[in-house]
Amino acid sequence: MGSVTPWHMGNLHPVEQVLTIVLAFGPFLLLGAVILVRRRQDAREDAADRDAVAHEADRAGDDSRER
Repeated sequence: MGSVTPWHMGNLHPVEQVLTIVLAFGPFLLLGAVILVRRRQDAREDAADRDAVAHEADRAGDDSRER
């Protein structure tokens, strides 16, 4: 039996090059975007929670002064 020689298929077509790059890096870029969006949402929710707590504390202080 003869040895098996791997054959090179030639250069990739430009569309194939783009598809290869998208498949290689796309999932990581998408994951990074999802993490960025979620962190922004969490930061907004935390800020809203802090504002609500501060507002409640102000209202409680105002109620005690009225009595």
